Amino acid sequence: ITPNPKVSKKKTQKYILQTTATSSTPTPIETKRVSTIVFTLGKIPLLLLLLYLFVCSLDILSSAFQLAGGKVTGDIFQENAVFSNPVAGLVVGILVTVLVQSSSTSTSIVVSLVSSGLLEVQSAIPIIMGSNIGTSVTNTVVALMQAGEREEFKRAFAGATVHDCFNWLSVLVLLPLEAASGLLRRLSQAVVDTLQLSSGEEAPELLKVITKPLTALIIQLDQSVITAIATGDQTVSNQSLVRRWCPATELPLKVHNQLMSDSVCRLNYDNETSWLSHNLSEQTQKCGHLFVNCSLSDLAIGLILLACSLLVLCSCLILLVKVLNSLLKGQVASAINKVINTDFPHPFTWLAGYLALLVGAGMTFLVQSSSVFTSSITPLIGIGVISIERAYPLTLGSNLGTTTTATLAALASPGDKLAAATQVALCHFFFNLVGILLWYPIPATRLPIRMARALGSHTARYRWFAVLYLLLCFLLLPSLVFALSMAGWKVMAGIGAPVIAAIVFVVTVNLLQEHKPHCLPRSLQSWDFLPAWMTSLQPLDDVITKMTLSCRHQRGDCFFFSVSSQSDMYEMTLWSITGKANTSPRLQSTRF
Repeated sequence: ITPNPKVSKKKTQKYILQTTATSSTPTPIETKRVSTIVFTLGKIPLLLLLLYLFVCSLDILSSAFQLAGGKVTGDIFQENAVFSNPVAGLVVGILVTVLVQSSSTSTSIVVSLVSSGLLEVQSAIPIIMGSNIGTSVTNTVVALMQAGEREEFKRAFAGATVHDCFNWLSVLVLLPLEAASGLLRRLSQAVVDTLQLSSGEEAPELLKVITKPLTALIIQLDQSVITAIATGDQTVSNQSLVRRWCPATELPLKVHNQLMSDSVCRLNYDNETSWLSHNLSEQTQKCGHLFVNCSLSDLAIGLILLACSLLVLCSCLILLVKVLNSLLKGQVASAINKVINTDFPHPFTWLAGYLALLVGAGMTFLVQSSSVFTSSITPLIGIGVISIERAYPLTLGSNLGTTTTATLAALASPGDKLAAATQVALCHFFFNLVGILLWYPIPATRLPIRMARALGSHTARYRWFAVLYLLLCFLLLPSLVFALSMAGWKVMAGIGAPVIAAIVFVVTVNLLQEHKPHCLPRSLQSWDFLPAWMTSLQPLDDVITKMTLSCRHQRGDCFFFSVSSQSDMYEMTLWSITGKANTSPRLQSTRF
């Protein structure tokens, strides 16, 4: 600022101070930008907190299912004569894993049965296949939480059911192949015979280290009770699954044999031989979770935890989706989409999918739960950050990752149980590996993606279809097949063969109608000759709509809603029936 001789020195200094103050004061645009950045950065800790609570709620949900159906699971496994039928073994694996919401629990029970000689490896393989199907129900349930937005629900449900479709298709191919040739059993046996196995350390529990401080304050279970019931130990039949006594702080002594009450053992410590008397009460202490002194039954505690965990799960998932939607929008969403969903340059475009497969395996190995990983990416699929083409290899890698953890856990078994436990774990690994080789390398064979897209489209149009799908695929159909298998091969073949033949015929005709209709007779070039309820879900949708009418009686008036769907457009009609006693009713309708 050049001084003006006509302006006094005092006025000049005042002007300079005003100009400096004005230049240092941030403009409204800058203030808004800074507040936006601070607000966005503040969402990241909230996102991590919600994700942590989401994972913990999945852990509590698994405990709740084990409390509600754990002993039933043990009783099911105790009837090992059933497992001579591979179809029955498959269904048992599905139902048990759905009951306990943990493939690790069902697999560990199978390993215990095999290692104790109560179950052969050949009979255990179908159960392992069933547990692979049962564990995929969790992320399908998680997808239901995004039913509020039609497009998000369509993507989320497709991304969740691609796991189901892969498992079902793999079972349809590999179960008959295994029953006929013993492919997985021979492969796993060859690997076990080749390797010089020795007991190792326990598999790392990286996720448990993070979640256990919170979940251990809520509930702790003694899963050995389920295993003991499955192996025929009747002494624990009346014992609760809720852990009352926990190990005390670790002693500086390495005890190889199990400590018994009032037993005396000779131990070597710091090169000094001493005789110590160990009482059981000195080795344990009262657990510190909420239900340690609860007098309720296991079923009651399980139902309480089930309701609370579902409430927390749904709340966290809804908030996660909202926070992710606010963070991942605009240029941020575009950048993430480009990073995650973009392929490598030609001729290496195929490498991106295999890299995603390795990422899925690695992440699942870190968190030690395929359910946690697939459930975590389901909201991202729903909001469009991850495409279903990229989610598919991530899910396949997750299947491989969870089997690697099971293999490490098997390697930690004692020497006399090591071979059998490792063989069962390897059967699980080879089942998923062969399934990937069947349904991924060749793009034309990636049927699970097309099947999942069809399921997502139907679910977006008829939202009740998602619940029907869950009940049908994970409860009603397995129960029906199990009942038929228990009736004997003749009954099962007499009913199953015509059903399978009809399904194959319908699929073949549909493919010919789409690609080569001229090869079909004129009557089969379309399904127009069939009743509407056999070719469309619309008649069933109309029935369900009428069954769920909301009727409110007030002063002789009745209001009810009628919802009809045509293509992607939905029309809701509000009908009003008014009229008093001894007068004819008047029917009015308002459409919007």
